[in-house]
Amino acid sequence: MVAILLRKLITKDDVSLWPNLSPATQAAVKGQLLLCVQREEGKSISKKLCDTVAELAAGILEEGMWPELLPFMFQCVSSDSMRLRESALLMFAQLAQYIGPQLRTYLPTLHTVFQQNFSGSTSSDVRIAALRATTNFVQILETAQDREHFQDLLPGMLQTLSLALNNHEEATAQEALEMFIEVAGTEPRFLRRQLAEVVGNMLQIAEAAELEEGTRHLAVEFLITLAEARERAPGMMRKLPQFTTRLFAALMKMLLDIEDDPNWYVADTEDEDTGETADYEVGQECLDRLAISLGGNTVLPVASQLLPSFINDGDWKKRHAALITLAQIAEGCAKVMIKNLDSVVGMILNSFRDSHSRVRWAAINAIGQLSTDLGPDLQQNYHQQVLPALVNAMDDFQNPRVQAHAAAAVLYFSESCTPEILTPYLDGVISKLLILLQNGKRMVQEGALTALASVADSAQAHFQKYYDAVMPYLKTILIGANDKQNRMLRAKSMECISLVGMAVGKDKFREDAKQVMEVLMTLQGAQMEDDDPTISYMLQAWARLCKCLGQEFLPYMSVVMPPLLRSAQLKPDVTITDADSDDEGNESDDDSVETITIGDKKIGIRTSVLEEKATACNMLCCYADELKEGFYPWIDQVAPILVPLLKFYFHEEVRKAAVSAMPELLRAGKLAVEKGQAGGRDESYVNSLQTTSSHLLLRPCTRSRKLKYVRVCWSL
Repeated sequence: MVAILLRKLITKDDVSLWPNLSPATQAAVKGQLLLCVQREEGKSISKKLCDTVAELAAGILEEGMWPELLPFMFQCVSSDSMRLRESALLMFAQLAQYIGPQLRTYLPTLHTVFQQNFSGSTSSDVRIAALRATTNFVQILETAQDREHFQDLLPGMLQTLSLALNNHEEATAQEALEMFIEVAGTEPRFLRRQLAEVVGNMLQIAEAAELEEGTRHLAVEFLITLAEARERAPGMMRKLPQFTTRLFAALMKMLLDIEDDPNWYVADTEDEDTGETADYEVGQECLDRLAISLGGNTVLPVASQLLPSFINDGDWKKRHAALITLAQIAEGCAKVMIKNLDSVVGMILNSFRDSHSRVRWAAINAIGQLSTDLGPDLQQNYHQQVLPALVNAMDDFQNPRVQAHAAAAVLYFSESCTPEILTPYLDGVISKLLILLQNGKRMVQEGALTALASVADSAQAHFQKYYDAVMPYLKTILIGANDKQNRMLRAKSMECISLVGMAVGKDKFREDAKQVMEVLMTLQGAQMEDDDPTISYMLQAWARLCKCLGQEFLPYMSVVMPPLLRSAQLKPDVTITDADSDDEGNESDDDSVETITIGDKKIGIRTSVLEEKATACNMLCCYADELKEGFYPWIDQVAPILVPLLKFYFHEEVRKAAVSAMPELLRAGKLAVEKGQAGGRDESYVNSLQTTSSHLLLRPCTRSRKLKYVRVCWSL
């Protein structure tokens, strides 16, 4: 504990005590630390002492204020004591970037030291510390010539990993794999000369069923990281025979690690991944990354060899794996896959009739993913096959998850559809979605609402024919879904109503809009929990209603603006703790909290608050754009909120929204002055607003953004 407390006191940037200590005290502290490192026998305490020494040295070593440290470390690293060797290597690892100008002088000595500790040590702790030091130095060396000094250490580095695995020390092996991953990401060319051997070893680990899944996953991560390092080492992995085939097969095998859990069939939400294991999730993610990094010309031939046997297998898990694979590689293989869509679409649509519901779900999932990644080609050429198949899939009342996913796939398919493509199918699609809206399963109703919204948005005026049949159902859900369990259903009904209104236009929507807005005003005045999705959906629904109704929306602005202004003024919910604190705090299972570590601090940011703030700022932009001079009464409240956000606000979406809104505010103010609706104010009012905003906006902007902003101002 003393070592930890001392480290914090002498290295804390804002209130470091070190500069205020007398030279005698500084010398005493440094001497006592090295003495403790030399004498301490306990492994845990030794590591904490090394951390303290390294952090103090990081601040003073380059300035020559600890000349005795490096000789001490070189003495320890050649000692007969394995503990002292480990301590010295740990300190070398942490101080690699701070040895600085002296580094080239020490390279031959460091090479000899590291080599000795790889080959001459029987201690796994010493070998892993030597590996850490070596990988850290490799990553900070500036030239290829410097890295050459360390090239022949690679066999010793690999041996450290092999020995750990042979001795069943998988925790040590995993630590070693993490270091190899760092090198693969930062200096992949260091591995080029012995690439086949390195990759071969890693493939063996990835394929070894007897190893822990954490070990196998790290080996896969290393291989994927190398594949992704194409900018630093272009074409390196494509040249390796059998690399893609073996890794692709290993990843597909991971997809077989899935259980037919009964809970999957009765889940309340689509994103519940019951039955999926860590192996399955890694396989899914890495297939996507592999395809993106290597491209369709490399990956698709391998997939074509493996997929037919999987899709025709009697085991449902293999058929499921084939369809998941197609969905995962579609983005990376899009350009090549588009040329061979007949066989791909045929394979997927045949699986819509599979005997196993999870395979049917995977087939629908694949069509949904291809609709996004291969659109609009897929929509233009295969709408006659795909849309009827999705409509038929919605009849699977025994499997609500299949129904809900079919509705989701309609959403993805329709997003890249022109009204001309979609219109012939509207009768069948909308009648089926209305049936699903009356289904008792909430997940299916939510999917149907989202699909209806997307279909209306794509069909536009063609949706008028169905308006009278659809709107009563939507209003019933909006009014009736008022308990906590149905909050998302109510939120999605708002989204759907507002998008339908925009599609059919204000003349058709006007009367229903009044009733809908009465309901929204009631909800607006109700007390809602912070995590209620209604808040965000309602902000967006109001903005769409404004866009639909135009100036007729003005009477509702007094209701809409107060909560919108509150959301725009939200302060970020940030917590700061020590990086090595045992308090998990915001690192719970709360997906709305993102945690980053900077120096010795751990910062937790609640992203849901920032998302709401960004949405609110975007809505303000929308109102100003739509209402023009009608927005004038709100400018004096909105400008003081948005202007400060122009200056280096740390959340990009919030800053973008504020930047987008300012020209619309200026335009609204200018029109109000010109039309005599500004309460007697003249052009000086607009000029002052423009001067304030442009002064803040131009300072952090790139040249292109400045030019864009200047063009907007000139147009005003």
